[in-house]
Amino acid sequence: MKFTYPVLLADIGGTNSRFALAKAQGVTLEAGPHLKTSDHPGLEAAIAAVRGSFSAIPHSMIACVAGPVDGRKVTMTNAAWSIDGAAVALAAELDQGLLLNDFEAQALSLAALPASAVKWIGEPRKEQGPRLVLGPGTGLGVSLLFEVAQKFVALPSEAGHVDFGPVNLEEANIWGKIAGPPFRITAESLLSGSGLMRLHCARLATLEKATPALDEMSLVPKAHADPQGDEAETLRLFWHLIARFAGDMALAFMAKGGVTLAGGILPKITEFLDETAFRAAFENKAPYVSLMQKIGTRLIIAQDSVLGGMAEIAASPDRYALDEDHRAWRTPA
Repeated sequence: MKFTYPVLLADIGGTNSRFALAKAQGVTLEAGPHLKTSDHPGLEAAIAAVRGSFSAIPHSMIACVAGPVDGRKVTMTNAAWSIDGAAVALAAELDQGLLLNDFEAQALSLAALPASAVKWIGEPRKEQGPRLVLGPGTGLGVSLLFEVAQKFVALPSEAGHVDFGPVNLEEANIWGKIAGPPFRITAESLLSGSGLMRLHCARLATLEKATPALDEMSLVPKAHADPQGDEAETLRLFWHLIARFAGDMALAFMAKGGVTLAGGILPKITEFLDETAFRAAFENKAPYVSLMQKIGTRLIIAQDSVLGGMAEIAASPDRYALDEDHRAWRTPA
């Protein structure tokens, strides 16, 4: 697989869509606009809206999308977009392209992630083995990176949709107050953008406090304004649950190479992160505590790092095991 430059890079989430342009191999990325995904009917329209923002016309594209990828197509999980790679290529006059799941791209990006892009949670640990990346956004993504025959391989998943239960009385009381129609309480239903507000309201209900007129966008600023208030306490609980889930996923995937947390919200709430408590919750996986203590945890703090990761895929596609026959797309003849 070879990508013809300039290469348009797109990170398509349930809420936001972010773009950049790689004009040539090794050249600093040209940053593009951030769009609201819901403001556009599909990827073709979003590309049309951003094309004029760049200094060159793209010839190819790599896009990562929040949803399960089926060959050259993806139907988004938390947005009303269905994407067909060949149709996008035709509408946007692209020679070729590649669709990735958003956390598949996050995993592949770990191979090129600079040290300056991350903050360690606890002591740095350098272990060999599969590397896990997970994080909350509009949904909750989980993916694994490993290396086979000197090629990087990403294993995407929908692990955010596994059942997620309480482990103590406080959590059991909160789980019993989760509002809404009958549904499974999954990790994503609590550890995502909308899940944060669901968690907050349930926690307040256990304290017999009224539900505030807030949404997830206003909860974080209010927590910063009052670090001892209810919103701040919910964010501390949020970090604790992220740690618990990250430990479960590290154990499930035997991610001895470490766990990296991604997503737009976590870097904004590090004030409420207790690293010692995070590591304690992460490691509390008896009878495998000693194993968990060897697995490092870190947080991506650089903005739009996945776009840089996709630029590396475009520059050195032979380093990555990508199913070109079934995944890459080209303009129909």
